[in-house]
Amino acid sequence: MELTTIAKPYANAVFEIAEQNKSHSDWKAVLGAGAQLANDETMQAFIASPSATKANKADTAAVLFKSILGRALSTEETTFVSLLLDNGRISVLPSILELFDAMTNLSSDAKAFHVISAYKLSAKEEKQIVNDLSDKYKTTVSIDTEIDESLVGGVVIKEGDKVIDLSIKARVDELSLRLSIN
Repeated sequence: MELTTIAKPYANAVFEIAEQNKSHSDWKAVLGAGAQLANDETMQAFIASPSATKANKADTAAVLFKSILGRALSTEETTFVSLLLDNGRISVLPSILELFDAMTNLSSDAKAFHVISAYKLSAKEEKQIVNDLSDKYKTTVSIDTEIDESLVGGVVIKEGDKVIDLSIKARVDELSLRLSIN
């Protein structure tokens, strides 16, 4: 069976929960962390190991999610991860994330932003950016991040043809231009 076919009911359920709780960014972070774990060869071997108990797998997954996200999973998120573990579906997390992103982008009031940073943003920093953008645009916001070390510091936020450049590189370039004019 194709992974997308397996992932669709999970993605639909997560999207429904996210819509009810307005927790799109939290779920996107959880699914992103899960996709990262699902693609890790060591994690794949551990999940497939018959010597590891379900409880051991669930505990290990909880610790790894907490490490990646910088926070513990909520009750709903823990239940979701346990369901995937029980059903042997951890490997479909990348497909669930992809479908969830597509549904979030199609949602009429949602906006998707591309954030470029000089370094890997922490979960707390990502959440702060999402909250700030949600407040500014009065809508549900999702972000995907990229690292560009040439920025030195700060971030560049893009949505379609709109660009918010808060990078140190942009400030230095602007200062240089002003100094050369005078």
